[in-house]
Amino acid sequence: MRGDRRQQESMFSYVSPEARVPQRHPLRPIREMMDRVLAALDDDFQALYSHTGRPSIPPEYLLRATLLQILYLIRSERLLVEQIDYNLLFRWFIGLSMDDAVWDHSSFTKNRDRLLEADIARRFFAEVVEQARGAALLSDEHFSVDGTLIQAWASMKRFRPKDGSGSGPGPGRNGERDFRGEKRSNATHASETDPEARSYRKGDAHPAILCYQSHLLMENRNGLIVDHELTQASGTAERDAAATMVSRLAGQHRVTVGADKGYDTAEFVAHLRCLEAIPHVAQNTRNRRSAIDGRTTRHPGYTISQRIRKRIEETFGWGKMIGPLRQVKVRGVKKVNHLCLLTYAAYNLVRMRNLAGAVP
Repeated sequence: MRGDRRQQESMFSYVSPEARVPQRHPLRPIREMMDRVLAALDDDFQALYSHTGRPSIPPEYLLRATLLQILYLIRSERLLVEQIDYNLLFRWFIGLSMDDAVWDHSSFTKNRDRLLEADIARRFFAEVVEQARGAALLSDEHFSVDGTLIQAWASMKRFRPKDGSGSGPGPGRNGERDFRGEKRSNATHASETDPEARSYRKGDAHPAILCYQSHLLMENRNGLIVDHELTQASGTAERDAAATMVSRLAGQHRVTVGADKGYDTAEFVAHLRCLEAIPHVAQNTRNRRSAIDGRTTRHPGYTISQRIRKRIEETFGWGKMIGPLRQVKVRGVKKVNHLCLLTYAAYNLVRMRNLAGAVP
C-alpha cells in the first residue's frame, strides 16, 4: 500500500540529536576524548572571561566547531555556521539542542584573539598528547622530526619592495605584474598582504612561494605528534625548531631522534648529543662528508628509525589534504600556529580513535 505524501512539517519532535547519531558513528569516540580535554581546560577558559556582563559564546563550542571544520573539509566559517544550523550531527557534537540558536560566523574572528592571547590551542594540543600518554600510546624513547612548507594566504604579486618603490599589479580583479629583471629577496621585499610570510622554495626545481614552515616531533610507536613549532621560512629553521622541540622532551633518559638528510650538519648533530639525544639522521654524502659515522649507523635501531621516520609525512599529507594546511586562510605567525596546533590535535584524535579499535 502506498503511503500518504505529506507536505506539512510536524510542529513538535520528541527525538533528541543524541538518538539520531548511530552508536558506532566514528565521531562518538572523538567526542568522548574531546569532553575530557575540554574539562581539563575549564580553569583556563574561566580565566579568559569577565565574571560580569553579557554571556558570550562558550569557547568549548568554538573549539568543537573548529574541529568539525577540519574533519569535514568545510572551506569557510560562514559555511560552517550554516551547516551547524541544519546538521543534526554537528549540533550533537557541539552540544546544541534542536532549538538552540547558532551564533554568527563573525564570532570565530572576535573570539580567536582571546584564545590566541591565552595560547589555548597549545594547551588543547598538550591535553590531547597527555591523554594519549595516559592510554600508553606514546613512546618516550624514540622520536622523529621533520618540517614542511605551508603556503600563506598571500600572492606573490603583492611581494613588493619595503621602501615602497616598484609597481603593483595591473588594474582589474586579477591584474598582471611583470617581475622580469627584478631581484627579489626577503631582505628587500615583503608581502603587503601578510608581512610575516617569507618567500621560499624547496629546491631549484620548485618556484618560490610565500609560506611558513611547520615543524613536527613524532613519537615512533604509533606515529602520534607530540610537539609542533611554526616558524618563518628559512634555510636553518628546520634544524633550529627540531633542537627546540627535542629540548622540551620530559625525562632524564636518552632518546633517539630520526631525521632526513637536511638535518645532517655537524652543528645540529653536536647539539642533539648535548641534549642527550642520539641523532639517527640520514647521511648526506653528496660532495661532502656526513656528520653521522659508523658508530651510529652500525646499530639496528638506526635502520629502524630511518624506516619509521617517514610516517611523519602521513601527518603532513593529512593536514594538507583533509585539514586546512595546504594554503591557510589566516595571516600571521600566531594565527597560523593556532590553526596548525588544532589540526595536528585533530589528527591525533583520529589516530587515537583508530588505535583504540573504536571503528570497525
